[in-house]
Amino acid sequence: MDTPHDRESLEEIRDALKNNNPALAIAKIQEYLDKQNNTPLNIAITGECGSGKSTFVNSFRGVDNKAEGAAPTGCVETTSVVTPYPHPNYPNVTLWDLPGVGTTKFPADQYLNHVGFETFDFFIIISATRFTENDVKLAQEIKRMGKKFYFVRSKIDSDLYNQKRSQREFNETETKEQIRDNCTQGLQEQGIQSPQVFLVSSFELHLHDFSLLHETLERELPEHKRNALLFAMPNISQQIINKKKEAFHDKIKYVATLSAAAAGVPVPGLSIAVDVALLVGVVTQYIFGFGLDIPSLKRLAGNTGVPFNDLMSVITSPLAATKITPDLIIKVLTQGASTAALMAAEEGSRFIPIIGIPAAMALSFTTTYRALNGFLNKLADDAQKVFEKALRRNTTE
Repeated sequence: MDTPHDRESLEEIRDALKNNNPALAIAKIQEYLDKQNNTPLNIAITGECGSGKSTFVNSFRGVDNKAEGAAPTGCVETTSVVTPYPHPNYPNVTLWDLPGVGTTKFPADQYLNHVGFETFDFFIIISATRFTENDVKLAQEIKRMGKKFYFVRSKIDSDLYNQKRSQREFNETETKEQIRDNCTQGLQEQGIQSPQVFLVSSFELHLHDFSLLHETLERELPEHKRNALLFAMPNISQQIINKKKEAFHDKIKYVATLSAAAAGVPVPGLSIAVDVALLVGVVTQYIFGFGLDIPSLKRLAGNTGVPFNDLMSVITSPLAATKITPDLIIKVLTQGASTAALMAAEEGSRFIPIIGIPAAMALSFTTTYRALNGFLNKLADDAQKVFEKALRRNTTE
């Protein structure tokens, strides 16, 4: 989407190029790309002790409960202070593990003052059973102060397992509806109008209502924060992967426009230098967004039990699971005959009198657009194959 920030950044980069200042232009390009990942999003996770808050925080971030940097978990209240947990790939997105509401240290009527209410974009209130009076008081206070809250009924996997063991004729759909209705009724009885309750298993985010929770959050967030949430989301479905792909694709035209602007400056080699700087930054965003960097793949392997090498075996793009460098980008670009021909034509056309510069700009736009579109398609395909590989292991156990 064409935002004021996009237009302002494009204009600054064009000005630097017109003034024959390629170093400033490349710095502005990097600044523009960095800003795409710097929109802050602060998510408060709260509930009573033992509700599964910390496990939810870890699972959302793709971090195992036992891993370094994980929120501590346990059967008793393990969170005594408000603790931020930045996303590993998107540190602008922070999940805040809040102390249990209603504890001695944090009574419900003083809770929001204790935790720093204004910091958070929205609240997720978690319960492993029925929501309590303290949960309701907190929700009502959050609403009164003009922010959003969402009820998550956690540990649904444990409930389904226990019900399956104890019932002669078990029906998962009916059991989930009974749990949802029980929570909804309890909230209505305590004064919450039309509550929506999301049933979630932090160990099985691809199941139950986590996707519905994301859709609801995305719909209700301010427009400029939606991509911050989307890119930080774990790849739990084909739909999430496709949404990431669409969001990345929407930005290609801006990157290609920057490339064309660089081609308009009659300095030999400048356009290629700018193009490579652009492509390195953008492709790195693709890698992190799809979870195809090595740390993300290793976390996925640890969380799912699928060996890291098995995940790597389904990846085909030479850009995945490696550091994106200018040399790598140039190597991949020149392996494509049509792209290499376009690059050569662009560099040669700029020296043609009168029509050379416009021709070079058009060729540069086309080259960059095609290259990024191709990279994006292949990386999205790899993300889908990795997801399917991990999912098959989970569904066969």
